[in-house]
Amino acid sequence: MSELMASLAVLAGFVVGALAVMAVRPVTGRQRAVVPIDDLQPGGLPQGVASVLAVLPSSAVVLDREDRVLRASSAARAFGLVRGDRLMAAELLALARQVRRDGEIRESEIEVAGHRFGQEATNFAVRVAPLGPYGQVLVLAEDQTEHHRVEAVRRDFVANVSHELKTPVGALSLLAETIQDAADDPEAVTRFAGRMQHEAARLTYLVQDLITLSRIQGAEPVPTPCPVPVDEAVHDAIDRCNTTAAAKDITLVAGGVEGLQIWGDEELLVTALRNLIDNAVAYSPEHTRVVVSARPAGDSVEISVSDQGIGIPESAQERIFERFFRVDTARSRATGGTGLGLAIVKHVAAAHNGAITVWSKEGSGSTFTLRLPALGGVAVPATPDISTIPLEASK
Repeated sequence: MSELMASLAVLAGFVVGALAVMAVRPVTGRQRAVVPIDDLQPGGLPQGVASVLAVLPSSAVVLDREDRVLRASSAARAFGLVRGDRLMAAELLALARQVRRDGEIRESEIEVAGHRFGQEATNFAVRVAPLGPYGQVLVLAEDQTEHHRVEAVRRDFVANVSHELKTPVGALSLLAETIQDAADDPEAVTRFAGRMQHEAARLTYLVQDLITLSRIQGAEPVPTPCPVPVDEAVHDAIDRCNTTAAAKDITLVAGGVEGLQIWGDEELLVTALRNLIDNAVAYSPEHTRVVVSARPAGDSVEISVSDQGIGIPESAQERIFERFFRVDTARSRATGGTGLGLAIVKHVAAAHNGAITVWSKEGSGSTFTLRLPALGGVAVPATPDISTIPLEASK
């Protein structure tokens, strides 16, 4: 809204100066001639106003005394606020008529339905003001849709974080009271202490994921990119997941084309791969395997993580990269996941100007593919290609 006020201030300066000069013509005797609106400027606008409207960032519309559009910015037409010489938003038109009647500036927020099929509604912060003494009205509308979306995401994020933190903190408090009551039972103390360690670890993972997410969110590019050997990142991620996989007797396998490199941040890549592998292990049955493979794909490198797990319903696949979204809440909490792993992967991909995609079928497993720009724009291995995939397995 501050931009709208600044825009109006600029226009007011032009209008006051223009009207002060043009409102009075040479007179005969005591008669003073009033300048007709059409004599002000082509299109009926005071001098200089048309030039200001052309450079305003907001959608701008000038209406005459008959509610016809004298001028409209390209943004106003693109949003569907104006068609031909008519203002299409009924709420805006009503505001303009009120302003014309009493000369009072009015502010409001309105929602305008999309004027194309499938287009979402747009939220506008609007300011309507009189423009000169001839019934002209200026309408400024600033698109607030993205601001509203970000604010909604922020509210949801704060609510989700509060809920996720409350669960382990509450569990720790309850377990501490239980241990205090069971001080004379060493076996119970040992059991509950183990549960406390589990909840403390869960809390630690959640805080770490929140810190990581806050560092990389916003789709900003990697600040100091450098060459990253994909093989090393894959092996590092596998090493970090070995203990969890071994507990379920799941084999982690590295393969694909060796010697590929990307341009980015190695630690972020390892973090993304570790989250994908952890996710695969968490949702895979015992005695299965998870395969991590890399291959060139034009000017990019594709790194895939495939499992033999339970799969993801098709209806949920579009939402799995949202923060705290869980397909099966009860199962997710049992695995100790924070609900942030795939959101972190999405932001890591965005920070590298890449993308993350998923293929999944219930009962047949899932494959997550991270596609990142190759070093130098060409995915050429630093070592000769290997047509047969050498596998390195670990448990």
